[in-house]
Amino acid sequence: MPAIIEPSQWTAPVDYQSRTVVVLGGGVLGRRIATCWCSAGYSVIIRDTNQSQCDDALQYIKDNVFSFATRATTGRSPPKASATLDLEVAIQNAWIVFECVPEILDLKIDVFAELERLAPKDCILASNSSSYKSSAMLAKIVHQDTKTRILNTHYMMPPTNLVVEIMTDGHTFPELMQWLAERHREAGSSPYVAVKESTGFLFNRIWAAIKRECLMVMAEGVSTPEQTDKAWMEILGCSFGPCMSMDSVGLDTVALIEKHYIEERGLDSALTVDFLQTNYLDHGKLGMKSDKGGLYAPRPSKPQSSPIAKAPEKKLIVLDTGLGQSLAGKAPAEIISRGRLLEVSLDGKKQRVLSEGLPLPDGVEAHGGKLYYTNMGMPSLNNGSVCSLDLDGTDTKTIVPPGKIFTPKQLSIDHAANKLYIADREGCKIWRCDTDGNSLEVLIDTARDSPKNDNDNKSITPGDIMGQCIGVTIAPSLNKFFWTQKGPAKGNRGRIFSANIDFTGNSTAVTRNDISLIADKLPECIDLEYVAKTNTLYWTDRGEVPFGNCLYKAALTDQGTLAEKPQILAQNFNEAIGLKVDVDANCVYVSDLGGAVWRVEDNGSEKKERVLDEQTSCFTGLTIV
Repeated sequence: MPAIIEPSQWTAPVDYQSRTVVVLGGGVLGRRIATCWCSAGYSVIIRDTNQSQCDDALQYIKDNVFSFATRATTGRSPPKASATLDLEVAIQNAWIVFECVPEILDLKIDVFAELERLAPKDCILASNSSSYKSSAMLAKIVHQDTKTRILNTHYMMPPTNLVVEIMTDGHTFPELMQWLAERHREAGSSPYVAVKESTGFLFNRIWAAIKRECLMVMAEGVSTPEQTDKAWMEILGCSFGPCMSMDSVGLDTVALIEKHYIEERGLDSALTVDFLQTNYLDHGKLGMKSDKGGLYAPRPSKPQSSPIAKAPEKKLIVLDTGLGQSLAGKAPAEIISRGRLLEVSLDGKKQRVLSEGLPLPDGVEAHGGKLYYTNMGMPSLNNGSVCSLDLDGTDTKTIVPPGKIFTPKQLSIDHAANKLYIADREGCKIWRCDTDGNSLEVLIDTARDSPKNDNDNKSITPGDIMGQCIGVTIAPSLNKFFWTQKGPAKGNRGRIFSANIDFTGNSTAVTRNDISLIADKLPECIDLEYVAKTNTLYWTDRGEVPFGNCLYKAALTDQGTLAEKPQILAQNFNEAIGLKVDVDANCVYVSDLGGAVWRVEDNGSEKKERVLDEQTSCFTGLTIV
């Protein structure tokens, strides 16, 4: 029998940019992988054997594709994804196929045999398996050429984690892996190429060792899950411990993965799999998905009764642009995609990340069990967006996609009318829409003749710094909304305006004549908040000291004009941005770009207290839930 000769060279798939990316399996990870590639402008097809799974995957892509698109550098707009039950139809024009079927080796072997038979002969065949090397899936591959196009591409959990591990099947062309790594970088992912095959790839192999040692620590009675996680989080500054992670993944899955290592390496199972089986799995304790709990006790199905009802604990929601971190050697797309949405206790001692990888987030508010926040995006590209998510950080949706609002800044919510009001800096507008993003309309457009009392008396065009709208707040009791136009940096030309909530007659954003100038010649006014209980307007000001970088307030008349000279509540912030008034506690929380959140007494004492201090953060908007 003649020797098998490996093909000597590899060429990239022809016209890959106009061909399809196919994902086999529309489950949790499959639909996320599909969204990554769709967000980078590739035509994506989901193939699943279940129509309901196809429908759910397409809805997920629709809801999230624009929020995934912040790091891609392809410059292409996301097209509409599609789905099918027919494998042959799905892959007929594919340049790459990602296998995301269940972790059953025989099933994967059969899938790759079908792909060899049906896929284009230059198509890259990739497995997302986290448990099996792709070399284990070659049992029914006939042609040596096919083996050179098969590899592992192991995704973590985008968009929160954009790492992709690329690994050979033992035959894959090295040039193919490097080329595919570059395509991942263009699509906004962060690829790492393994030099050789390894069970567990790069991260999971190290993570498996950590999980294994944690199980042994507990099996030997050295410590408890709670203590182990607490030490881990305190030492490494994490918000999640290894025991929490195992409960989240599922102890049955943890056991299956560990069995694979045991079989391959001849490890002792007594203090790992056997310990889990005897103490947890045999008793139905599978982790968070089980009502019996796992390493941690089960969560109560309903709140414990108490003689005295305890009020929910208030928490701060704070946005960090990520610009406080080192930017050296980073590409622009990476620099603007470091934003985080944080939940912080009022004393600043407890913190957890609700969402990350955000493109310069700026304004945030809570309404109806959800958080709504704005992303500025790249200010020069008109790719800002508005998103929502549940209070626990799940179910993120893009409700106003990029290309609609140029640079969305502060937002305010009319809770009774279920309307969002959004300030647009480079767009020089104030917008309004429903909380699902529908009925988007322009309320104020400063690309018009300036008000007569504007000293320059010039026409403002979009992008003109005098017309840029920064902060916005709604005052339903006055039938008005207020907004700031900060003017040039440290220029003492900031202004606050008001207008009626509803248009009168046939007026438009450009022709309306109900705009009033409330205050002018301010250092550099930024965010606003109106408090109906006291009919008072609060705002932050970034301008020059002594009157800039301050927190101001001023009582209003019944007509919405200033009833008194603005009062400085606190000074000497490091570029003050966000604010939120806690009426019950008689204080105001203020965030600044220097990485601090402050608590200011609302009693004229000018007393302020630093709640949070993170010099590697750059805080913008904040709210209280």
